[in-house]
Amino acid sequence: MTQDTAQRMTLVVTGATGRTGSRVAQAAESAGLTVRAASRAQGFDWHDGSTWADVLRGADAAYLVHPSDVGAPDAADAVGRLARQAVALGVRRLVLLSSRGEERALPTEEALRASGADWTVVRAAWFAQNLSEGPLVEELRQTGELVFAGGEVQEPFVDLRDVADVVVRTLTGGDRYVGETVEVSGPRLLTFREAVAEVGRAAGRALTYTPVPAAEYGERLAGFGVPPEEVAFLVELFASLLDGRNAYLSDGVQQVLGREPRDFTEFAKESATAGVWKA
Repeated sequence: MTQDTAQRMTLVVTGATGRTGSRVAQAAESAGLTVRAASRAQGFDWHDGSTWADVLRGADAAYLVHPSDVGAPDAADAVGRLARQAVALGVRRLVLLSSRGEERALPTEEALRASGADWTVVRAAWFAQNLSEGPLVEELRQTGELVFAGGEVQEPFVDLRDVADVVVRTLTGGDRYVGETVEVSGPRLLTFREAVAEVGRAAGRALTYTPVPAAEYGERLAGFGVPPEEVAFLVELFASLLDGRNAYLSDGVQQVLGREPRDFTEFAKESATAGVWKA
C-alpha cells in the first residue's frame, strides 16, 4: 500500500480511549490514516448493536478489541455480529486483538474468520502496560506490593506501542497479512517477580511481588467489588494463561516491523520518569 493510499484509509478504532485502542489510534494517525474513534463517548457500545452502523458506515477498516476480554463468554457472538455488519457495510478489512495461549479466545477468532472479512488476528503476550495502567497499578503505588496470580512463570511482556505498530502495519501492508495470525511478544522472558523488581529499580522504590493461587486472587477481586461472574471468568483465565504455556518468545514484531521489540527496561524507565509508581 502506498502512502497516498494509506492517507485515504479511514480506520474505525474500537476501545479508542483504552489501553490498546488509544495507541492504535495514535499509531494510525502517525501513519497518515484517518481515525474514527468508536467508544461510548462517541455513541458506540459493544453491547448495543444498533450503535454500530453509524460508526462503521463509510470506513475502510476496523480494529476490534472486545471490552472485557477476547475470550469472555459474549465475545465470540459480539465480534462475529459486528464483523458481519462491517462486511455488509463495505468495511472488509478487520484486525482483531487476541491473546497468546488463550483457548477461550479461539471461538472469537473463528467468528471473525467466518464473517467474510479480510481478517488479521494479532495475538499478544501479557502487556507491559498492565503494570503501569489499570487495576494492578494502584496496589503497587499505594502499598509497594503486587499480590497477583502469576506464580513464578516467565512471560515475554510486550510493549503496547509495538502491538499498535504491528496492527497499523498489517492494515497498511496491502494483502500481505490478510488471513494471517501474527503473534507478538517482548524480546525476553521475565517472571512477574523480576518485572516488579525492574519497575522498583526504575522508580527508585522497594517494590515486592507476592504470588497467590488464582482462587485466592479471585477472593481479593470479589472483595474489591468485582461481580461474581467476572471473578469466575478471571480465575479460570489466570489459572490457564499463567501456567507456563506462554513462556516463549514470538517473532511477530520482527516479521512485521523489521526491528526488535521494545525491551521491558525501556518501558519501566519511561513510565517511572512519568511518575507512574510514585506513592
